[in-house]
Amino acid sequence: MVSVDRARRACFAIVLLVSFGILFTPAGAVPSAPAGVDTAIHVVLFTALTYTGVLAGLSRPVAAMLLLTYAAASELIQSLPALNRSASPRDWLADAAGVGAGVALSLAFRRSSRWWASPP
Repeated sequence: MVSVDRARRACFAIVLLVSFGILFTPAGAVPSAPAGVDTAIHVVLFTALTYTGVLAGLSRPVAAMLLLTYAAASELIQSLPALNRSASPRDWLADAAGVGAGVALSLAFRRSSRWWASPP
């Protein structure tokens, strides 16, 4: 049987791997979407990263600092010619909003006894 801690770390690892695919796919392979969808994806992705990071054992401040740094680095990496994408301060702000939402979510569920609830 898989331990709760191991399941939590696995969730974070899966969300992190998904983020690599979303953030670092070359521009030619990124499907077009209506306006606002990109921003929503950034918010949801970083909410999931933050919440699962806290579940995996990162403290909220450490998770926030690491993921804000990851968000900034991802925008810089996207500006590399190999990816043919562009860095966007708006995307970083959406990422930061997602980090804030993930911290808020982890605080909201901190008293639950369920496995997906974050530690106090």
